[in-house]
Amino acid sequence: MSGSTFTVRLLGATATLMLAAACGNGSSTSARPAAPGAAAIVHKSATGGVLGVARTALGPVLVDSKGRTVYLLTADSPGHSSCAAQCLQFWPPVSGPAGSAVPSVQGVSAALAVTKATSGASMLTAGGWPLYTFAKDMAPGEVNGQGKKSFGGTWYAVSPSGVAVKATPKSAPAASAPAKSSGGGGYGY
Repeated sequence: MSGSTFTVRLLGATATLMLAAACGNGSSTSARPAAPGAAAIVHKSATGGVLGVARTALGPVLVDSKGRTVYLLTADSPGHSSCAAQCLQFWPPVSGPAGSAVPSVQGVSAALAVTKATSGASMLTAGGWPLYTFAKDMAPGEVNGQGKKSFGGTWYAVSPSGVAVKATPKSAPAASAPAKSSGGGGYGY
C-alpha cells in the first residue's frame, strides 16, 4: 500500500469516527453556557428532535438544536405566523420535522405541532405559537431577543409549557434611558 493511499484511508477512518462521536446516542447534548445563568445541558427528544429545554438568565426556556433560545411573537396567533420576509431575516423560524408528527421532547409539556411560515417553510409551534430564534443570539444561553418590540408585537422566550416568559434576564444591567432609533422602520437591530 502506498503512503498516499494509507493517508487517505486514515483520514477517512478518522472522519468516520468523528462523525459517529458527533451523532452519539444520548438524549442530551452539552453546550458551554454563553451567559451567567445559562444551562450546560440541552435535553432533546429521543429521536434527535430540533427542540430542547435549557436554563437561561430567564429560567427554563425552549431552545433549538444548537441550544439557542426560542421565541414567540405576540402578533402571531395560534398556528399562524405573521413574520414575513424582512422579519424572517432577524427571526428565523425553528424548522419543523418532515411530516406532521412531532416527537415528544423531555421536559416540554406544551403541545408541539407544525405550521407554515410566511415563506412556505415548515416551522414548529409550541402551545400553538410559531417558534423562532433571534439572529443576534450567537451562542447557547443568550436571550438578546427578550422583550424586543418589532414586527407588530413583542418577542418573548418560550417556556417548556408553551407560554411567553415575560421576565427580564437576571443578569441584565440596570435599566437606562431608551436608545434613540436611527430610522429604518424602528427595528433597531
